[in-house]
Amino acid sequence: MNHGITRRELVGAMAVASALAQKPAAGDYDMGGLKYKMPEKPEQIAMLVYPGMTALDLIGPNQVFGYTMGTRVHLVAKEQGAVKTDTGLSILPTKTFSDCPNPVDILFVPGEAIGTINLMKDEETLKFLADRGQTATLVTSVCTGSLILGRAGLLRGYKATSHWAVRDVLSELGATPVNARVVEDRNRITAAGITSGIDFALRIAAKLRGDEYARALELQIEYDPQPPFQSGSPEKAGERIHGILAAMLAPLHDQALQLARASAKAM
Repeated sequence: MNHGITRRELVGAMAVASALAQKPAAGDYDMGGLKYKMPEKPEQIAMLVYPGMTALDLIGPNQVFGYTMGTRVHLVAKEQGAVKTDTGLSILPTKTFSDCPNPVDILFVPGEAIGTINLMKDEETLKFLADRGQTATLVTSVCTGSLILGRAGLLRGYKATSHWAVRDVLSELGATPVNARVVEDRNRITAAGITSGIDFALRIAAKLRGDEYARALELQIEYDPQPPFQSGSPEKAGERIHGILAAMLAPLHDQALQLARASAKAM
């Protein structure tokens, strides 16, 4: 029995790969029955990269954005050179603050623990975010990235979410904390901890290319989560596990709260 790929299958796969790699012009498209609309100009997506950030906060959304035809995704860091994430994985930025497109359509900030605290004190980064955030069509984050957005003054008067361990800190930054996996308030879209980045990015893909396109993307990446322990939220984890993790993350909460209160006093 021949389990190898046939010539017909190979040609078909190459055609799909070519379609995904193309840079379509504006207009209505129909790719094998999948209908979507391309914008007049490619959406410019700026994804912040910084030392110590949580890799999955960025990689999940980056995968979805990269599969959304017609977008231009930029990995933006303060300086050139590889940036090491919290797990040791290094990411190579494609832009720096100085050559990042301006304006951008989507501004995105990932989170972490120590990395977030450091960035909440980094005036150069906060200034960059405040600048691009003023004109961005969507201002977004995953996990504790919302604290960084808040520190940059971009969440005042908005509903937002963050990692459960620090969600309440958002109130000190002028936002209204919401216990939800993804929170959308006008042009602010924030997501909860780490893995919620894929949910978040698929919702943005739907905004850019329509629900059917986003549904196809969800199938393409086979996003069908079935967590083995069903303990991915404080409500589901139970008091004991929640208590252990809350104690471990208490220093992060306290430092973030202190910085948020200092920011509030400076307003």
